[in-house]
Amino acid sequence: MRRMTARPANAHQARLLRLLRDGGPNSRAELGDHVDLSRSKLAVEIDRLLETGLVVADGLAASRGGRRSHNVRLTPELRFLGVDIGATSVDVAVTNPELEILGHLNQPMDVREGPVAVFDQVLAMVGKLRDSGVAAEGFDGAGIGVPGPVRFPEGVPVAPPIMPGWDGFPVREALGQELGCPVMVDNDVNLMAMGEMQAGVARSVRDFFCVKIGTGIGCGVVAGGEVHRGTTGSAGDIGHIQVELEGRQCPCGNRGCLEAYFGGAALARDAEAAARDGLSAELATRLEAAGRLTAEDVATAAAAGDGTSLDLIRDGGARVGQVIAGLVSFFNPGLVVIGGGVTGLGHTLLASIRTQVYSRSLPLATGNLPIVLGELGPAAGVTGAARLISDHLFSPA
Repeated sequence: MRRMTARPANAHQARLLRLLRDGGPNSRAELGDHVDLSRSKLAVEIDRLLETGLVVADGLAASRGGRRSHNVRLTPELRFLGVDIGATSVDVAVTNPELEILGHLNQPMDVREGPVAVFDQVLAMVGKLRDSGVAAEGFDGAGIGVPGPVRFPEGVPVAPPIMPGWDGFPVREALGQELGCPVMVDNDVNLMAMGEMQAGVARSVRDFFCVKIGTGIGCGVVAGGEVHRGTTGSAGDIGHIQVELEGRQCPCGNRGCLEAYFGGAALARDAEAAARDGLSAELATRLEAAGRLTAEDVATAAAAGDGTSLDLIRDGGARVGQVIAGLVSFFNPGLVVIGGGVTGLGHTLLASIRTQVYSRSLPLATGNLPIVLGELGPAAGVTGAARLISDHLFSPA
């Protein structure tokens, strides 16, 4: 497979590559507005990037007075692979150098089957995308998201509660060998945050939270435009903040965690209990038909006016809001984004979260704080994965 043959030689070149990634083709003059270089030094750095093949000429730019400048752009043949592994499904996408998605596949998958089975499925999906022609020559880099804590420098999951068999598995090394390109691995919610920052609702925000409510609950923390991972990579693990003293048993081994009370798995469990206890005819009918319930069943029942389902959503949203309120008072973000599979619960969930945050946090922190649903849906994780690997490749070697 093809691999990038060059990396930026210095911070100026890295800055230029990221500007072209995020803004598309641009003139030398306009690039000069964003970098602290004289015109002559800027010309030298761009010419060096042209020589490496990372950047190509792209015609004449619009006139700004005087001689017209030449446009440059990232070489259009660059291809990045984004893989977003969730607890129950996997998304795989190919992007161009500006991180626009060229091909995207989603399939159900159980992460508990272990890394070998999951990566066999991922590689089969990658093969389908390559066969479709969007990346016939392979990939220049790949970003991978997994639903658990990751020791970031090594790309290794560490004791992930919902991922039996993954502890210590060398994801970065194993997939790098299979794909024949550089690979970076991160927690899935960090990638969701990066995706919303790249192309979604957080495009113009430097300090924000991205809360992913899927099978479990996590939070991507962005400070100063960069993901904050903490010393060991476990920042944002809000699903295991205690919300009930000596409460329900959580899969992590502790009691009373937020994830024990809300998230896709907890919501399905509580809905099945309500159906068996005769609290909801709507849920009981669905349980009898399918033998099990999901968060989607609760969302559908709530949309049909089922009171029990609405109560389950409101109660769960209140607990999430309780935790977020504490985080908002501590961190003072400019935006809170709510994403993940459970956002199919929609505005009932959002209203419950907002009520808790706006009532519990100080007015100075919440006076101008939007709490919104993510824009990108399933594309957030794969877009963030592509940004992760491009950030790595567009850094000085």
